Amino acid sequence: MKKTLWNFYTTNEAGWQAMLKACEEAKETIDLEQFIFVTNEIGQKFLEVLIRKAKEGVKIRMIWDAAGSFSFFGSSIATELKEKNIELLFFKTLLPNFLQFHNYKSWYFRNHRRTLIVDSKIGFTGSMCVSDEMKNWRDTVVRIEGPVVKEMDKEFEKMWSRAQHKKVSRTIESVEGDFHYITNTPLSRQHELTKQIIASIRDAKKHIYITTPYFVPTRHLSRVLCRVARKNIDLKIIIPESSDHPFVDMCSRSFFNKMLKAGVKIYLYKGKMIHSKTIVVDDTWASVGTLNLDTVSILYNFEANIVSTDPFFAKELSVHFIQDLLHAEEITYEKWKARSPLEKCMDFFARLLRDFM
Repeated sequence: MKKTLWNFYTTNEAGWQAMLKACEEAKETIDLEQFIFVTNEIGQKFLEVLIRKAKEGVKIRMIWDAAGSFSFFGSSIATELKEKNIELLFFKTLLPNFLQFHNYKSWYFRNHRRTLIVDSKIGFTGSMCVSDEMKNWRDTVVRIEGPVVKEMDKEFEKMWSRAQHKKVSRTIESVEGDFHYITNTPLSRQHELTKQIIASIRDAKKHIYITTPYFVPTRHLSRVLCRVARKNIDLKIIIPESSDHPFVDMCSRSFFNKMLKAGVKIYLYKGKMIHSKTIVVDDTWASVGTLNLDTVSILYNFEANIVSTDPFFAKELSVHFIQDLLHAEEITYEKWKARSPLEKCMDFFARLLRDFM
């Protein structure tokens, strides 16, 4: 079996440059899947490279989520790109169709995945979006080569079919190897990624390191985290001190009392936004990709992560986590109990919203 090679990038800017370089070197195909794509400076750079490669005969396909990239849905950009031999599909519509109950119900399911596949040989995924506003965020992007890219290829084809309103097979192929591209698919209730994450957390023997920008776990995941922490597993979670979604921050804090009391260690990342979505268990299992540990990601979004049992891959992500702790402040149970009555009141009302965050 071909060896898997990888490189991590810990800022969007570094990840974007690596992605642009891979696109520049493309010979046959470029497939790009994005939740947020904005044609400001970095978005324009991507389009310029893609238009140039299309002129050279490279087949280019893009899927943007209609809600995530709402500023372009309904615009002429898809037609303009098609004239330049670039195919662009929007996943779902921006507004639900209230006359069709099935479509209305599933409209809430969004494509939150971010994937770049070049020549079916090089794959990228992670927490990056394409927007200048996220240039200085602390993100995690992985460039990967090896058999796992074929899995990324297959999942892109499925999403391409979904974006065209075609039926997609629900079968999950079993593939050997230390690296896999695992997805959550809400339409068919195939939450394979969530299942693997929960199983790995339950099997932890020493430590669990989690970084997530939005921490609003489902009741099931919340119970699992508390149960594991009570076994004296070193369970640490890094979240932003202030994210780009204040209401989600409020909902996150409504879980702190329960988590801290169970022994979960929570750290607030200071300064710039931390947007990474990584999990490391015992330095023997690791996950990096698009899944946030919040209800929306877990239950309602299409998500995808690289999951690996390669100890070197896991150890590298573990080192990133330990470095991030240097820029974070631990919130102890004693400190949390001493917060003001107003903050406690806000936590109470946040509980009413957390099933929707």
